[in-house]
Amino acid sequence: MTPAIFGLSGLTLTADERAFFRDADPAGYIVFGRNVESRTQLRALTDALRDIHGRDRLLITIDQEGGRVARMKPPEWLPYPAGAAFDRLYDLAPASAIEAARANAEALGHDLAEVGITCTHAPVLDVRQPGAHDVIGDRAYGAEPLRVAAIGRAVLDGLARAGVVGTIKHMPGHGRALADSHKELPTVTASAAELDSDLAPFKALADAPMAMTGHIRFTAWDADHPATQSPFVVSEIIRKMIGFDGLLLTDDLDMQALAGTVPERAATALAAGCDIALNCWARLDDMTGIAARCPTMSAATAERLERALAVTRIDGARGIQAELLAKRDALLGLVEAAA
Repeated sequence: MTPAIFGLSGLTLTADERAFFRDADPAGYIVFGRNVESRTQLRALTDALRDIHGRDRLLITIDQEGGRVARMKPPEWLPYPAGAAFDRLYDLAPASAIEAARANAEALGHDLAEVGITCTHAPVLDVRQPGAHDVIGDRAYGAEPLRVAAIGRAVLDGLARAGVVGTIKHMPGHGRALADSHKELPTVTASAAELDSDLAPFKALADAPMAMTGHIRFTAWDADHPATQSPFVVSEIIRKMIGFDGLLLTDDLDMQALAGTVPERAATALAAGCDIALNCWARLDDMTGIAARCPTMSAATAERLERALAVTRIDGARGIQAELLAKRDALLGLVEAAA
């Protein structure tokens, strides 16, 4: 198996994609807006991927956080709020914010499971910092680490109830970045002591089955490499200090924060200790290059992948969504009622 997640070019698989995916046997796939039209179409697309590999438990992922990060959009799918909505409720009623976040995540998870998606790249555990770039912004659950961890835990639990595995991100923390890593490499100069608060939510949720790195350079830990490609950050900070032993994905390797060709970026990240190279943009040359350059999946990564998939199922239960969303909306409504 190739330790990579690959993107798809359109609403259906091309013949070249089918042949390549069959040969490369990637760890999984990622769905973007270009792959999404309707419930029927999307379920047919994910079923086609499962047919290639002959297994129902397949890692098919999406960036479906809510707010501005959503690939499945109205009118076909319901909108979901950004993380800041639960942060505001937490100011008023912490237990209600946690319950609202759990209900919201479960309802969202049923949308995903219904169309055969088994993983979303959420929750965002980045701690919001004053003056930072807005690439995180309202996606964050707050500026206080334990609050972020509490809401993040509720999101993981809600997704799991729907049969979807979540991905905590962006390890070891994107909240201080002054630049958008989609466009350039952010450099964070905070001290190791200052960075303790960024690590705190990830430490609290270190038992999560999946995590995603951030393409950020932390001078306190490794002044030469972004976290995704830093052996020190992966082994000493993520694996040891945070204590994370789940499946570690890179953020998208097409982002401009990284240098070199996409296959080179993938090889460097895997050599640094990441489990899975994430390549989103479905360029066949890049994907074949990754498959050629990267080693086959290690036994440790295969075991982590199996653990991550253990909670997944693809039945969906949209019949209970109305109840979940009514609970969420009643709780979020407390903020307006108190204003």
